[in-house]
Amino acid sequence: MLSHLLIKNYALIDELELSPDRELNIVTGETGAGKSIILGAIGLLLGNRADTRALYNPEKKCVIEGTFGVSGYAIERVFEEEELDYSPTCIVRREISVSGKSRAFVNDTPVNLETLRRVTSQLMDIHSQHDSVLLGSNDYQLEIVDTYAQNTDLLHTYRTDYQDYRVKKVAYDQLQTEAKAMRKEFDYNNFLYEELAKAQLQPDEQEQLENELTILENAEDIKERLQLAYEYLDNAEQSVIDFLKGTVSNLAYISKLSGQYEQLHQRAQSSLIELRDIADEISSEQDSVEVDDARVETIRERLNLIYQLQTKHQASSVQDLLVLRDELGSKVSKVLNLDDALDAAKAQTTAAYSKLLASAETLSASRQAALSPIESEIGALLHDLGMPNASLKIQAETTKPMPAGVDTIEFLFSANKGIKPQQLKTVASGGEFSRLMMAIKYILASKRSLPTIIFDEIDTGVSGEIAIKMGNMMHDMAHSHQIIAITHLHQIAGQGTAHYFVYKDHSADKTVSRIKKLTLDERISEIAQMIGGKNPSTSAVKNAREMIKQRATVK
Repeated sequence: MLSHLLIKNYALIDELELSPDRELNIVTGETGAGKSIILGAIGLLLGNRADTRALYNPEKKCVIEGTFGVSGYAIERVFEEEELDYSPTCIVRREISVSGKSRAFVNDTPVNLETLRRVTSQLMDIHSQHDSVLLGSNDYQLEIVDTYAQNTDLLHTYRTDYQDYRVKKVAYDQLQTEAKAMRKEFDYNNFLYEELAKAQLQPDEQEQLENELTILENAEDIKERLQLAYEYLDNAEQSVIDFLKGTVSNLAYISKLSGQYEQLHQRAQSSLIELRDIADEISSEQDSVEVDDARVETIRERLNLIYQLQTKHQASSVQDLLVLRDELGSKVSKVLNLDDALDAAKAQTTAAYSKLLASAETLSASRQAALSPIESEIGALLHDLGMPNASLKIQAETTKPMPAGVDTIEFLFSANKGIKPQQLKTVASGGEFSRLMMAIKYILASKRSLPTIIFDEIDTGVSGEIAIKMGNMMHDMAHSHQIIAITHLHQIAGQGTAHYFVYKDHSADKTVSRIKKLTLDERISEIAQMIGGKNPSTSAVKNAREMIKQRATVK
């Protein structure tokens, strides 16, 4: 239940705190005093959108914080699924910055609006006048049936199976589409693949072949220049090596005379050794270079094949061709195995659909079983609420599997004897809608593990004895739920275990909305004014006192 509410810098509220009673809380006040503002602030905790226009002081952030006692309510699974820390006390906070940025927190953990809505929907339900419009929606009517039938687990199972079927069906349909396209392209792709596979390309062969071809095409010139280079270094008559030998010999001699020449001798000796190695390698390279016209032709043919393939496939390297070959091979292989893949996908889709139908049948059976009890209970409550001839009929039809099941629900209503029940939106007046919605909320209250229920003027269009009965129903609901009721009717206000008064304070430069918990005397005065106006008669005051005395003591 809601144990504490803090509102800062919202609309006409500078700062407001409220600690509602565990049972039936009555909220009254003049029209425009700020009751709807408080409800709007609570709506932010439930995930409603907001903007900077909601700021009382545009230079300060807005904070809405609700503290909920959740011990004993089966909501741990929601916290677990949303990866939130669970504790018996849940603190939900919403902040709107000066720039308009909104942030939400559950137990000090930042959450997005979707998560916020999912969590707070387990903590609080608000009935507003908008619900009367929703009541004409088939989807909302189906939610009513599911809530009454307590189908949460069955609906979760069905939706899981529905999602699994949809994923498999989409995958199967996509595979069928791809199969048609791939079969059309198979011959062409297979031709390209075999052409590339037959080429037996190697990653680095193009660079190696181009280098080898350059050498072969210039073999004679290379051999000639290697020969000249060798002769300069080591020919029989006069060579660099011979001259360097003389240098080494002379330096060797003088190094014996003085150690300061030894380093020059060693360097010259090293150079002689290095030049001999170079001469030997040049000689070896010269022997390896051959004029081989047949090899030149072979390399040219191979490179021409590579160049043609690169041009054909707009590839810049052999590596690109190898990647393309593998991609084509994968496509060809996939086509060759399409039948097996299609059979497997079809089997998975069929199995998922069968499982979905089984879940749908179980869910539908639970819904069907709830229809007659809903009709009976609501009929009895409407009779008590002054509509003895009213009747509610729930029409159910079966359709193809949809996200919410295979059932379509239509509430048909008649308020008068002899009139055939028709669609709600065409036959119910404001007062009839209010009584019907009160009856629905009443029967659903015992079916939901919901801490707090807020009624925003659900008494619209009713008065007198009917209002008393609606108040009695709220009082009964308050035994198992915390009820907060915004009302203009003294018959309902007198039923509360706590009474809060919303008013405008004009004492400062800017008007603010405030709320206060009424004492017994203040409550009597407020209810008396609701009965008889600003200057209630003695009988109105007496009537107010009797109403409170009959029901509960102010806490």
